Amino acid sequence: MTVRRTFAALAVVAVTVLLPAAPAAAHGAPTSPLSRSAACGPEGPHVSTPACLAAVSAGAALREWDNIRVYGVAGRDRERIPDGELCSGGLSAYRGLDLARADWPATELTAGARYTFRYRGTIPHKGTFRLYTTRSGYDPRTPLRWADLDTIPFLSVTDPPLRDGSYQIPGRLPAGLTGRHLIYTVWQNSDTPDTYYSCSDVLFRSAGRVLAATPTDTAPTPSSTAAATGADPDPVAPADATSDVDGSGGAGEEAGVPVASVTQVGGGNLRLVVGAAVVVTVLLVAAVATRLRRPAPVPPGRPCGVRNHRAGRRRIW
Repeated sequence: MTVRRTFAALAVVAVTVLLPAAPAAAHGAPTSPLSRSAACGPEGPHVSTPACLAAVSAGAALREWDNIRVYGVAGRDRERIPDGELCSGGLSAYRGLDLARADWPATELTAGARYTFRYRGTIPHKGTFRLYTTRSGYDPRTPLRWADLDTIPFLSVTDPPLRDGSYQIPGRLPAGLTGRHLIYTVWQNSDTPDTYYSCSDVLFRSAGRVLAATPTDTAPTPSSTAAATGADPDPVAPADATSDVDGSGGAGEEAGVPVASVTQVGGGNLRLVVGAAVVVTVLLVAAVATRLRRPAPVPPGRPCGVRNHRAGRRRIW
């Protein structure tokens, strides 16, 4: 095997090892306030609540909680996404997220306060975020329609910074709303033809007023959530620390945010990448050592196996 063939073989091995590291095409979802897909995903803090269990049973591919995207919408959201299917983006694989229920895990917020919205980005993209809220009189027990949302987003941001794995979107929450509502996030990519859709259930309180269902400071684990399911029919996600007046953020801001089980590097998997590098290195060293041990080629015109009488043995050229 020539050196060129050796390196070609090593390249094939490297590609074979690295291919499993490529994740499914997935890119992000809101985590502050917590979206339904992030709340109910495999590592979400409310995976065992009745609403999440019902969503999975009805059909929700929540292993890809960050992949609710539609190709080629190009801003025609109200034309492409049907009423009653806004939370799933009209995708049958996520239809369980459209269930009309009043017990979806919700984040408690202060109406009119400054807030830093966070959208976890598993694969970064350029684009514009548009955030809408439901109107007064919204009933979560009825399928969500476009008519339930304000026609103009209360917040729109293009290419916000991606820090600590999340897009940071400072803004102000809508004023004058109380009780259970929904924040609908549309992320229209500018470097791909994809648009992402997400529903975040929230409980608005007026400034200085605390709702009856006050969340704890720490997001419940799936096991503790399951234990509390029978006692709390209206689960509430922990409020983001940036619901204060300055919007500066705080330690509790990332509570309950799903995180990848391993470090992601450019859309790949760090453990598998490192493993592939080790395998390639070992194979390269072995190939070089094998080549060094190979005997020299037989000179032209010289017979193989000339008897070396002086040494008393055959010498192989």
